Amino acid sequence: MPLNKNIRPFHTVLVANRGEIALRVLRTVRRLGYGSVAVYSEADRDSPHVLAADRAVCIGPAAPALSYLNIDAVLTAARRAGADAVHPGYGFLSENDKFADAVDAAGLVFIGPSGQSIRDMGNKAGAKRLIQGWGMPCIPGYEGDHQSDEAFVREAARIGFPVMCKAAAGGGGRGMRRVDAPDALPSALASARSEALSAFGSDELILERAVIHPRHVEIQLLADSHGHVVHLGERDCSVQRRHQKLIEEAPSPAVNAELRARMGQVAVDSARAMGYIGAGTMEFLLDAEGQFYFMEMNTRLQVEHAVTEAITGLDLVEWQLRVAAGEALTFTQQDIQLDGHAIEVRLTAEDVPAGFLPQTGPVLRWRPPTPQSSGHDVRIDSALVEGGEVSPHYDSMVAKLVAHGRDREEARRKLLSAVRHCVLLGLPSNQGFLADCLSDAVFVQGTGVHTGFVAERMGLPPTAPVPSARTVALAALAAQMHNLPCDAQGHLQAPAMAQGQAMGLLQLGEQRWHYRIQHAASDPVTAWQVQCTPQSAAAEPFSLSLTHVQWLDSARSTLVVECDGLREQICIARTDTGVQLFHQGRAWAFECPPTHRAIGPQAGSGAVLAPLTARVLQVMVTPGQSVQAGEKLLVLEAMKMEHMLTAPFNGVVRELLAQAGGQALKGALLLQIEVELV
Repeated sequence: MPLNKNIRPFHTVLVANRGEIALRVLRTVRRLGYGSVAVYSEADRDSPHVLAADRAVCIGPAAPALSYLNIDAVLTAARRAGADAVHPGYGFLSENDKFADAVDAAGLVFIGPSGQSIRDMGNKAGAKRLIQGWGMPCIPGYEGDHQSDEAFVREAARIGFPVMCKAAAGGGGRGMRRVDAPDALPSALASARSEALSAFGSDELILERAVIHPRHVEIQLLADSHGHVVHLGERDCSVQRRHQKLIEEAPSPAVNAELRARMGQVAVDSARAMGYIGAGTMEFLLDAEGQFYFMEMNTRLQVEHAVTEAITGLDLVEWQLRVAAGEALTFTQQDIQLDGHAIEVRLTAEDVPAGFLPQTGPVLRWRPPTPQSSGHDVRIDSALVEGGEVSPHYDSMVAKLVAHGRDREEARRKLLSAVRHCVLLGLPSNQGFLADCLSDAVFVQGTGVHTGFVAERMGLPPTAPVPSARTVALAALAAQMHNLPCDAQGHLQAPAMAQGQAMGLLQLGEQRWHYRIQHAASDPVTAWQVQCTPQSAAAEPFSLSLTHVQWLDSARSTLVVECDGLREQICIARTDTGVQLFHQGRAWAFECPPTHRAIGPQAGSGAVLAPLTARVLQVMVTPGQSVQAGEKLLVLEAMKMEHMLTAPFNGVVRELLAQAGGQALKGALLLQIEVELV
């Protein structure tokens, strides 16, 4: 048994996390009969995980460094609430060796590996040096102590381009850059160091040879304190953006029984060699020839653990708790049987066409497709609440949807249907993009997927979707009808419109439509004629007849309407500036600007606006400075990621409103560039 690792029975578990993972851990904690304690920041006072625990303790302000990353505050909360065990979830302190040591030193049980194991695997450079001694295949690279640009330039030339520049600490794609040519290396190093320091508190980097078109495959491990170690098969996490996982599945379409056994055995042997205890994951890159290379070990529960639970029938949190209490595994490797196939998607609050920029804002509508609500056979892990909000202080992932089937196609089909019925209005999300991925021909086939799937199949950034004529017509009607009277059954009544008609303007990104709505008769089931004229000369005007318009609820959030004989149900949310609706399996956010003035900043105006609510990390220009198109202006930080803003054209910085360390709300003017007169 590793030193300083308390392993013994306990009675009350504090969950040192928030959101969906806190809820997921609490679910098993309560099922097994343990007492439960939640911790929360001031921003999370009314969050679902707070109400799900027996008691809860506030541990500080919204900023993670002052709350969820504050070790002393978490341990103080455990003492106050009478907890004798701590589960870290994932993220925050889950792979912090100092936290694990502090929990043990306080006499509590840390539901995870020893601090020493976390240290051994927490630094990619040290982990590679250690694990190669146990026979683990690793990608050629550089993990040296010399961290100067000169050292990296020299080692990159030795390794050969392209190379991956990675943060030595942490993971999740943060501090990771692919570099294809020597002249791009210095700027990649600077960017990776900055992001790594912000995310992990360390700017140490490593280099690895870039494996072309690999799959990302990982092995789930379980180990007890009695020397037993098993693997639970593999997960394939190849569909990624910004080196962060979007879709995970188990088993991998590219792994057969023989390869699974080889990968599993080296993972088990390495875990046993280090004296690992608890749940952990060995992550690999798998090339087209079937050769696999160790990347890192995650010494915690993974976001994607649910797909392994689906195909093994095991509750991984339960086994974390049982192992931490000193129990031995009750099964051997031969007992592990993989049943069917499971796929998970991560629903994130982000603007996909803008380059997957994280987004914050209110949750106006949240209608997940649960078995109870819609009959969909899916698991939903989420802490979203309709009427709540997504905070800029935490990660952009807001939910996970998991489907299990007898085979991959059944699981994919179930999940695709569920995603297409997953309603989130109020802020942008990747819901529609996930549906596009799941229905893509290469993903359907399975074996052709690799870590470049998104760039290759969807584009970077993906193209913004174009609404159908039916969607635009429904948006126009929704923009006018929300305050109009209804009869007792919710049917919309004829409006008192000037000249019997209403007119307006809709905008979706760069697309705009003028519309006119006329009611054909006083009978509420007769037609509402919606005429739309696109402002684009390339698009044709259209007219649609909408009948049997009826609200299904007093809150006026769900509408049924018939168009050309097709009856549909749509979800609607009004905002101060427009209307949002969920239609044809996708969320649409239309602005309704006044028709008498221009709409928003025009392209080429030189107004540089904040694309998301964020902290201003760095300002790289001064007033009066001349800049070239594409030159770096500012660096923003939100939801644990950095975002670079560049000059839209050659010009002069005439107005600078942003300052390093300040906050910027989405849409705020940061600086103004004017064309330089010559």
